[in-house]
Amino acid sequence: MRRQGRSSSAKKKAALAVLGILLAAALCGAAWILLRGGGQGKTDTAGTDQDGRQAEEEGRPAEEDDAAGEETEDQTPEEQLAARVQETLDGMTLEEKVNQLFMVTPEQLTGVGTAVQAGEATRAALEQHPVGGVIYFAQNLQSPDQTRQMLANTSQYGEEAAGFPIFLSVDEEGGQVSRIASNPAFQVPSFEYMSQVGQRGNTQEAYDIGSQIGAYLRDLGFNMDAAPDADVLTNPANEVVKYRSFGADPQLVASMAEAELQGLREQGIIGMYKHFPGHGGTTADSHQGYAYVEENLEQLMSQALVPFQDGIDKGVQVIMVSHIACPNVTGDNTPATLSSVMITDVLRGQMGFDGMVMTDALNMGAITSQYSSADAAVKALQAGVDMLLMPEDFESAFQGVLQAVSDGRLTEERIDQSVERILRIKLSM
Repeated sequence: MRRQGRSSSAKKKAALAVLGILLAAALCGAAWILLRGGGQGKTDTAGTDQDGRQAEEEGRPAEEDDAAGEETEDQTPEEQLAARVQETLDGMTLEEKVNQLFMVTPEQLTGVGTAVQAGEATRAALEQHPVGGVIYFAQNLQSPDQTRQMLANTSQYGEEAAGFPIFLSVDEEGGQVSRIASNPAFQVPSFEYMSQVGQRGNTQEAYDIGSQIGAYLRDLGFNMDAAPDADVLTNPANEVVKYRSFGADPQLVASMAEAELQGLREQGIIGMYKHFPGHGGTTADSHQGYAYVEENLEQLMSQALVPFQDGIDKGVQVIMVSHIACPNVTGDNTPATLSSVMITDVLRGQMGFDGMVMTDALNMGAITSQYSSADAAVKALQAGVDMLLMPEDFESAFQGVLQAVSDGRLTEERIDQSVERILRIKLSM
């Protein structure tokens, strides 16, 4: 009897197992049919049906999704950069745009006496004023480790505040103007005056100088250098760039400046040509007050402007404009920095430059003796400048530009043009 009971129980268990298998199979089949779209989608179009439903759920046809992908793939790098620049620009407030137009010292940014570190004061200052750049001088640079930390922090705070890189610049031409190499604490290569380098006329030497300067600037955390000097020494009595210029031959200066710039560029440093339209023909020093050159435009184009035209033809990204007046070109004594004739008509129109135009320091005597910080900033932008370097009173200049947009002396479209040129460099760094 026990054997019979066990046999009957086993049969029941077997029947239940078979029934379970049949039910599982039926459920799997139903699920398969549902996944296949109720049997309506064919095998070779099931994926397309699913993509179509997903696209419809997102509110666009499936074809548009595919087209968008193809469009991105078909864009050239230049088109992709232009799209990123426009997208970034569209997301910025007017105040954010105007802040990008300024490059200031760390002291102007934070209000401290001498800045040798970047901590919470720098972070707070950049949150309030996410400026386009910060420029450092010898008093800010004490040692390699101190400089690296200061620049690393400033870079981080600047990018957090703006959403893209901040220019970190210095005047490191090599020779007479060397904020870093003149300090033995840095133990970096130092070079002869560029006038001596120019006398040898060896472009490889100029390239090597740019490359070595670029290497130690990059190591310290800089991404921009206010160099090389592209001035042609047309006036032997000139003392301003006597030792900074490569010489009196325009073609020699053009080739030497281009070589030094290439050396900087290949180390990841953005260089610039200065001081348009050429400081080598002046007698006076624009640091102190009014300075001018007597040449007319034809004479300038055959001499002082030759290196700048050569640089433009070879893709220089930034040109610094000086405060030199050119009365026989403009018809008045307006400094080139504030002259639409010199910047918009000559530099941009006749010479074809569409890169970033930066002023020389706006706290120099040639500007401060005649203009307020606000007036100088507005007039420079009206003239065609993109970045304003070191206004005497940064806050006044900033508010002055905002007021000029408010009252119609400047348009936001004009501001956008400059910010676009700045972003074009920053987003390709």
